[in-house]
Amino acid sequence: MHELGIVFHIMDSLEAVAKENGLTSIQSVTIELGEVSTVIESYLVDCWNWAVKKRELLHGCRMVVETIPAVSVCEDCGKEYGTVAHGRSCPHCGSEKTYLLTGSEITIKEIAAC
Repeated sequence: MHELGIVFHIMDSLEAVAKENGLTSIQSVTIELGEVSTVIESYLVDCWNWAVKKRELLHGCRMVVETIPAVSVCEDCGKEYGTVAHGRSCPHCGSEKTYLLTGSEITIKEIAAC
């Protein structure tokens, strides 16, 4: 379960931002989670809910997860398509010369503080 390591990394980042900005509390953090990021959202949230109790600055901090759709682009025809529905094969021309454009990321989008 790599979700716990990701949670600790997010917490470390939040604490660094809080220190830089003189924050004493963070109410929520919004995470963008790619549809094919290999991170399981329910595990991430469960790990967050356990770990957030361990750090003073983050007591009661809520995690909001927004899913970023997986989108691939075809190098042959230049069209974009939904990766989950079609995999590596372009539904427009059949080419397998495709690459993932979005959907593998995990980023901190927003921090709400007091």
